[in-house]
Amino acid sequence: MTERLATWVWVGAAALACVAGMVNVVGYLGFEHQAITHLTGTTSLLGAALAQGNLPHVLQLGAMLLAFVGGAVLSGLLIQDSTLRLGRRYGVALAIEAVLLALAVPLFERGSFAGPVLAAVAIGLQNAMATTYSGAIVRTSHVSGMFTDLGITLGHAMRGLPVPRRRLWLCLVIIASFLAGGVGGALMFGMMQYRALYLPAMLTGAAGVGYVVYRHHALQRASSKA
Repeated sequence: MTERLATWVWVGAAALACVAGMVNVVGYLGFEHQAITHLTGTTSLLGAALAQGNLPHVLQLGAMLLAFVGGAVLSGLLIQDSTLRLGRRYGVALAIEAVLLALAVPLFERGSFAGPVLAAVAIGLQNAMATTYSGAIVRTSHVSGMFTDLGITLGHAMRGLPVPRRRLWLCLVIIASFLAGGVGGALMFGMMQYRALYLPAMLTGAAGVGYVVYRHHALQRASSKA
């Protein structure tokens, strides 16, 4: 099913996974070691906070969950589909994500919890925006699913079953890009602190512009062939 993956999907998935890796490592290294891009650990910590009766942590962790879901809701309002295809409002969604990440920087610097909340909205928007393409699951904000798909594919290969090679490569590209974003984000955080988030904001904005340009040329080619 992934044999028809278009070039813009490969490039976009890699770029957005790199962005998520940067954002998450900045949140983890900076504001109370708060993960931004995935909710499993946050939900576990929320359970512990509820058990301990720690109301401030309950409110903080609950806000992170709601912020991520709010970003996904915004994506649903904008894009109105879970399948990647040209013509959807990805450029608008990416522009909004870039603005949210940029706005989060001064809030992080002031020690305001609104900083990680805005970052969580941005990543929730991103993750919901890229869900499936040609039957492949495309998740760019966390890599648990990618590692799972990688393991399943390798298990099938060991049994001699057919292996969708491009699906395998897609998993590896997203994992490697997320890791590279984490490395880059950690290095940038050491030099620039929270201003390191300006880099993923710029990358997201550039991805949005690149998509708009690509879509424009693709539509022009399609109309010329009609």
